[in-house]
Amino acid sequence: MADECFRDPRLAAIYDRLDPDRSDLDAYLRLAEELGARHVLDLGCGTGVFALLLAGRGIDVVGVDPAAASVEVARGKPGAERVRWICGDAAALPPLRADLVTMTANAAQEITDPEDWRTFLRGAHAALRPGGHLVFETRDPARRAWEEWNRAASHSVTEIPGTGAVESWVELTEVRPPLVSFRWTYVFTADGRVLTSDSTLRFRERDEVAEDLAAQGFVLEEVRDAPDRPGREFVFLARRPEVARG
Repeated sequence: MADECFRDPRLAAIYDRLDPDRSDLDAYLRLAEELGARHVLDLGCGTGVFALLLAGRGIDVVGVDPAAASVEVARGKPGAERVRWICGDAAALPPLRADLVTMTANAAQEITDPEDWRTFLRGAHAALRPGGHLVFETRDPARRAWEEWNRAASHSVTEIPGTGAVESWVELTEVRPPLVSFRWTYVFTADGRVLTSDSTLRFRERDEVAEDLAAQGFVLEEVRDAPDRPGREFVFLARRPEVARG
């Protein structure tokens, strides 16, 4: 189930304005070019920022997300007709032969249930052509990123055309490793409406992810650093083998 900030139409409509710096996607664009990917499945595509960047480079893209409100925002953007949008998840994908499956922006951590995680990996594996790649990022638990998730460090006021000022901040609600829960609060100053979005993330160890990938038939090729957040995240690059294991 997607978080409220992705499912609520009012929050989905302003999501991009509240998080305008998507330089984190540059490394994924470079990777798609490095691999020569022409067919990409973007799982957890959200409001479609990355899918549309890929499509703008002439790549055939399928964008998938469980949050209908976010998918509707994506469908309303310029160039959206170049992407095939699906409201759903990795459990129910149409037949695909993707060169590359992506899951950006730590979306992998939102899959907290172990069986759902295995379903995601199986779905990604099935969607790839033999020799195709899966790439996703996840925060290094040792860096304890949640210690910076508080009102003092996150409070901001964003002016949004047609909406007015939106005040936002995050606060921790529970830390029980490997699970960390937090709540975003949004105050629409024009009408005083207050909306909240509760989230829980799973912080997986590097070796744990490597074992999970191997169990679902992937070959782990590399664990990279995130260029925009050096030393804070793991970027996993895995491959579906050309020949199935016997």
